[in-house]
Amino acid sequence: MSPELISILVLVVVFVIATTRSINMGVLSFAAAFGVGELVADLDSDGIFAGFPGDLFVVLVGVTYLFAIARANGTTDWVVHAAIRLVRGRISLIPWVMFAITAILTGIGALSPAAVAIVAPIALSFAARYGISPLLMGAMVVHGAQGGGFSPISIYGTIVNGIVDREGLPGSELGLFFASLVVNVLIAGVVFVLFGGLKLTGAATADDERDREAARLDPAKAATLLALVALVVAVLVFELDAGLSAITLAVLLNVAWPAVGRQAVTQIAWPTVLLICGVLTYVGVLEAMGTIEYAGNAVSDIGVPLLAAVLICYIGAIVSAFASSVGIMGALIPLAVPFLLQGEIGAVGMIAALAVSATVVDVSPFSTNGALVLAAAPDVDRDRFFRQLMVYGGVIVAAVPPAVWLALVATPELV
Repeated sequence: MSPELISILVLVVVFVIATTRSINMGVLSFAAAFGVGELVADLDSDGIFAGFPGDLFVVLVGVTYLFAIARANGTTDWVVHAAIRLVRGRISLIPWVMFAITAILTGIGALSPAAVAIVAPIALSFAARYGISPLLMGAMVVHGAQGGGFSPISIYGTIVNGIVDREGLPGSELGLFFASLVVNVLIAGVVFVLFGGLKLTGAATADDERDREAARLDPAKAATLLALVALVVAVLVFELDAGLSAITLAVLLNVAWPAVGRQAVTQIAWPTVLLICGVLTYVGVLEAMGTIEYAGNAVSDIGVPLLAAVLICYIGAIVSAFASSVGIMGALIPLAVPFLLQGEIGAVGMIAALAVSATVVDVSPFSTNGALVLAAAPDVDRDRFFRQLMVYGGVIVAAVPPAVWLALVATPELV
């Protein structure tokens, strides 16, 4: 058996054990990374740890720390109260407001994880207070981020259009943007209906003592709001790292109000941090030993272009559910070049289908966006919410690639 197949089999075993034995998948993944890396891939410890997502670790810790402070001092309640007044008590509009905010943020240049890191904690705090499904709210935030993620001035759009230009392929910046926007709006609509959005129609809230207390803006809340605005400015305007910015702002608030800060440290989502970092470390081993490239090349060698196209979309979706969407697009688009240059498959539609397939799955709890949603949800059974996100992500992985392949590749007149 080849090393690549062994590494894939080990990944399956990790999933089975984690699911049947209720063991943190991150712990299992660290052990798998060590075993496969040392015994199969001949990697030393430096090679294994090269896949450890240090930047994501800091993002998860920093953002959950900052918003834990915001929850502890009542700032998120204040924001929720303001949002209710903005939509005049129509709770059903809030998921769509969150969708629009994240879409605008990514559309004007924010990285998708940065936009989700900013919006998800507020959105999920609102969901917890008013009985909205956290899966509904989390999915609306993530799909909003991906809906705006391929505008011509966005990070994702710039990267993909740059790859297309470098490879000498025909492209359409607006076609790519609208393909992603339409797909994510449609998915958000389905999610809204299936997970209780229609039941929220007409719902309203009346002020009670808790609302009146939440509406009071004391110095701690004002400082925390200023910190949240500073996070947005740091990420969007100065292009600073979201994790480092968040943790620095949290430290400043902790110094000013140490009692709240001590309480917030215990609310950092440590099990989620362990899970995500472990899984991504193992994915890094897979990339280092060539398993990802092995799978992509195997598909590219298929002699039926349409079949190869849908399989590459599936590979992009599956791998991206556990790794960097940008990295996967950067690897798979060049792999698709040989049969795209043959002219049997429309390059514009194929690139759009691959880009959508590789990003729409970011609601998976193993992706950065899904991990942020999981970590940001207050007052939930995290194991249950993790399983919900995993099942939902699996449905998206299974359903979206063939749908976008049919619309954008197999039916070229729609492109």
